[in-house]
Amino acid sequence: MGRGNVLIADDDAAIRTVVNQALARAGYSARATSNAATLWNWIAQGDGDVVITDVIMPDENAFDLIPRIKRIRPELPIIVMSAQNTFMTAITAAERGAYEYLPKPFDLKELVAVVGRALREPKVAKSSMQADAESENLPLIGRSPSMQDVYRVMARLMHTDLTVLITGESGTGKELVARALHDYGQRRKGPFIAINMAAIPRELIESELFGHEKGAFTGAAQRSVGRFEQADGGTLFLDEIGDMPMEAQTRLLRVLQEGEYMTVGGRVPIKTDVRIIAATNKSLENQIALGLFREDLYYRLNVVPLRMPPLRERLEDVPDLVRHFLKLAEKSGLPSKTLTQEAFDRLKRHTWPGNVRELENLVRRLSALYSQELISADIVDNELSAHSSPPPMDAVQSGKAKLNEWMEAYLTDYFGGFGDQLPPPGLYDRVLRDVEAPLITAALTATRGNQIKAAELLGLNRNTLRKKVREQKIRVVRSPA
Repeated sequence: MGRGNVLIADDDAAIRTVVNQALARAGYSARATSNAATLWNWIAQGDGDVVITDVIMPDENAFDLIPRIKRIRPELPIIVMSAQNTFMTAITAAERGAYEYLPKPFDLKELVAVVGRALREPKVAKSSMQADAESENLPLIGRSPSMQDVYRVMARLMHTDLTVLITGESGTGKELVARALHDYGQRRKGPFIAINMAAIPRELIESELFGHEKGAFTGAAQRSVGRFEQADGGTLFLDEIGDMPMEAQTRLLRVLQEGEYMTVGGRVPIKTDVRIIAATNKSLENQIALGLFREDLYYRLNVVPLRMPPLRERLEDVPDLVRHFLKLAEKSGLPSKTLTQEAFDRLKRHTWPGNVRELENLVRRLSALYSQELISADIVDNELSAHSSPPPMDAVQSGKAKLNEWMEAYLTDYFGGFGDQLPPPGLYDRVLRDVEAPLITAALTATRGNQIKAAELLGLNRNTLRKKVREQKIRVVRSPA
């Protein structure tokens, strides 16, 4: 049973009643009010061990009240609840110094658990920072329960430098999350540097990350600055980390362990002050099992895991996303458009294998190609049928898609990442090598490391297989039959 006095402020009588009853059942004493003025008077008198308050109240916004509370009682935990379930609500709550943010509707058991945790934890005053909660330029769009989980994790990370591993299918907005963690975090004044592992030739990744000295390799005519040096004092975003070759993984692990690195061809360690955020659309656990990713590096990166839900798990966010993309299209000079309710319903029935990126591309086509100001369900249906996307990654993993379909999806996403530009030369060999390594590894795993049997399985000459194992630096582990 809990022991503590909880102050509740919400202009909704029903919410006051159910919260009060839930806390009473848990053994807490509680007082409830419908306005901010009474709450302020109680707090100023020294009442309450925990505060639970709605954001919008008749006489004052809680985000304006919290800094005043923190000035007189900096140690008092404040739990903010709100039906305005946007990214900025969660971020503003954290920046104002709230202990926790709960989007409405919330689970009463979770609320009671948060109250208990707030009472048990040591009281530490948090500094508050200014934020524009009314900004319409939200970095992330959506009010679905799955996005609320994302916002709450992000809000807790804003005052930390913890390493984050963002997982999710292509097109779910992993880089947007990384940028938001930087832009609203304590490194916001430093640089944000992004590098896509899948877009860089494998032999150049170490040079791209750590830089190189003059003469370090053929063609190195002068010293080159790497991404770690560019990101010093800020954030380095490593996208598609699952495509990083083993040699670069080893060097990255040293940076995370020691806080220093050496340029390619360099001899002197260089200290670095960089926050790492990584992202992947692959299962790194599967990559570890195949010998393609270091397990120790995985645990160094996965300090805070953050999963971005696919759009098919947050279909209630489709209307908000569409309206957002329509505004962006209009700002870029395209005609203003609106959608009928039937058109929105049709969009919410789609499975969105290409996720938010697919939806954004669809909205831009609707804005650019159709003269009608009001977009009907028939138009949407025609566009979805004409531009059907390849299946998502989890369809491949569940056996519902063929390898060539997955490759089409991967390459479409890969080329899309360069916009109007082309990928670096040598793409054919890079793709073949990327497919070849997991294929050989899978064959060796299936044959328990027997290279003769693996060569027969693959239809290769055994000397050819041995050569490829050496070239790809594939680890061969023999195990008893």
